[in-house]
Amino acid sequence: MKILGNALGIHERALQVKSARLEMISTNIANADTPHFKARDIDFGAVLAGVTMADSAMRSTHGTHYAEGASIDASGVRFRVPFNSSFDGNTVEMHVEQAHYGKAAADYQATLSFLENRIGSIRKALKGE
Repeated sequence: MKILGNALGIHERALQVKSARLEMISTNIANADTPHFKARDIDFGAVLAGVTMADSAMRSTHGTHYAEGASIDASGVRFRVPFNSSFDGNTVEMHVEQAHYGKAAADYQATLSFLENRIGSIRKALKGE
């Protein structure tokens, strides 16, 4: 199935990350009234950099060389900095979370549509159309 993995490219992993981001934002919304809850988000660029740099990561060639360079957090999870601080320490701002959720849902749908089109093209090629 490596042939299909190459045909789908990075979009399969992108769909997984975007799904995880939607879950994380919905967790933020669900905990909007929880004291001391810290809103989190996934930095898609950091995850993408971690995936693309995995093959070209720095490695030391001798034991006396310096250690590897700064590692990239593969999960891409970051805490969100609030615009207005709350008294109970909660950093969730509903209007911000709702805006992020709407954009993340649109991004997820766009990636899903792209994958559906790609799979349709592969299916047509296999049928000889």
